Amino acid sequence: MTEEEELAALHAISSLASGSDDPAVATREIVAIVSRCFAPKSALVAFQNPESGRLEIEASMGVPADAEPWFRPGQGLPGWVVWHLKPIVVADSPSDLRSRPLSRDTRSEMAAPIALPNGHVFGVVALEHNLVAHFSAGDLEHLARIAQAAALVLNRLWELRHLRGKARQLEALIATGQALVGKLEQRELFETLTRDALAMMQAKACSFFTYDPSASSLRLASFRGAPDTLTPEGDLPVRLCLAASAIRTRKAVSFSDIQSPEFHDLQDLPKDPELRSVIATPMLFEGEVMGVLTCFTDRKRVFDNDEKRLCSALASLGAVALQNSRLYSRVFLSEESLRKNERLTTLGLLAAEIAHEIRNPLTVIKLLHGGMGLDFVEGDPRRTDVRVIGEKLDQLESIVTRVLNFAKAPTSLHARHQVAEIVGDTLVLVRLKLAQNNIHIAYEPPPHPVVVEGHKGQLQQVVLNLIINSMQAMPDGGEITLRLSAEHKDSGGLAVLDVSDTGLGIPDAIRERIFDSFLTGRHDGTGLGLAIAKRVLQGHNGDIQLLGTSPSGTTFRITMPLARG
Repeated sequence: MTEEEELAALHAISSLASGSDDPAVATREIVAIVSRCFAPKSALVAFQNPESGRLEIEASMGVPADAEPWFRPGQGLPGWVVWHLKPIVVADSPSDLRSRPLSRDTRSEMAAPIALPNGHVFGVVALEHNLVAHFSAGDLEHLARIAQAAALVLNRLWELRHLRGKARQLEALIATGQALVGKLEQRELFETLTRDALAMMQAKACSFFTYDPSASSLRLASFRGAPDTLTPEGDLPVRLCLAASAIRTRKAVSFSDIQSPEFHDLQDLPKDPELRSVIATPMLFEGEVMGVLTCFTDRKRVFDNDEKRLCSALASLGAVALQNSRLYSRVFLSEESLRKNERLTTLGLLAAEIAHEIRNPLTVIKLLHGGMGLDFVEGDPRRTDVRVIGEKLDQLESIVTRVLNFAKAPTSLHARHQVAEIVGDTLVLVRLKLAQNNIHIAYEPPPHPVVVEGHKGQLQQVVLNLIINSMQAMPDGGEITLRLSAEHKDSGGLAVLDVSDTGLGIPDAIRERIFDSFLTGRHDGTGLGLAIAKRVLQGHNGDIQLLGTSPSGTTFRITMPLARG
């Protein structure tokens, strides 16, 4: 081989870095280039499998069909080259103990390591010929330089493929996060989580188990894989599950071969003999395990740190979505309780007050419905459903304003409640509207519980009325501050809640009569919110008063007796 031929070969190999993005295609082209340069009877490129250590043939020319597709560690000239990181030429193969040719008529061989400048070797290029001394020492030098160039090109292509794969995974992770945020029904959320994990990890099966720490048990929530291979009934003891290691360490854990005997009795593994490796990732929210996401592959695989971080990120998105779903369920339950328990006692204002009280939870429903982002594509029947729901909500709001009937109010049930919990639940109800109106909430629960006796729904309605009034006083956004404290006096303790805003203030003309029924400073108001709040608090032996108002803001104070004992 001449210097000119070597330069042409090196140029051809270097061109592969920009002419191809598939390492497999580049490897086959490298075999073709080497074959043209040295005219062997057979040529091959083999890469080292990091799990088994074997050299597995990736591309070849002239290799017999019945030849084994790999070399065991240290076997033959390719194995010797990888172990010693040196190129080698053998003039007479039958007389060299290191030789294990692929063809019986092979008489001479040559091989060089495919290694990076830092010494990392990941493969070998090997040539065979049926003539003795077909390859010279000069040929070996040329082959060694060609192998070095091939190493750089292949490494670059592998890095590009790796980066593209990570980019696709990141895009999929973002898309999954966006999809999970909108899942309020838990079953749908779990199905989305396992479906996207299956695709993102290129897995054969995927399962998600919810975790009950009080019972130390797992329950299957979703599974994607071969039918009937994972059908556990009821709760599974954590100690009998592979997921126990992920729960205990609170980190993603992986195992390369779940078909080995020690895994056979674990109850959370699919009974599928094709599955080999697994990665189990805990779903964590604020340090607590909510469940375990598990992905299975149908070949032995060592999951690297990037893949573990990817699974952890996906599980974290699922945890946030699950917590969001639970909060929505809590909101809906609170709202339902608020509607059922809201009753008025003054006969003369009953009809108008009922309309006012129904409109507030109806407003919450509209806010939650509008904030779900249900924007389906044209032609999807759900797009019509969403439009009809919006129209019916508007129709209900119109009907409520015309309600003049009344109903008898049953006796309210009073119980002990923490005021901080009532305030917190109310803020959850209006969080979307606050965000839409660019209003910031400043609220820090007190270090010690502030407990009162009363009707939770009515007290929550008082706080809700004040927050809504404050929002309407700040059309361009602002801040609402809530301060909760307990005052202890000789006559007894008081719960004190101050609600302040940075709004426009209350007009002078109505300041003295703001707690009168039907008095309002807004063209679309009913004048009932503060009147109802006043009467509800007085019914709880408490009160509400205007502490101060100006063009820079307004502050109301709610007081109630602390619960005894």
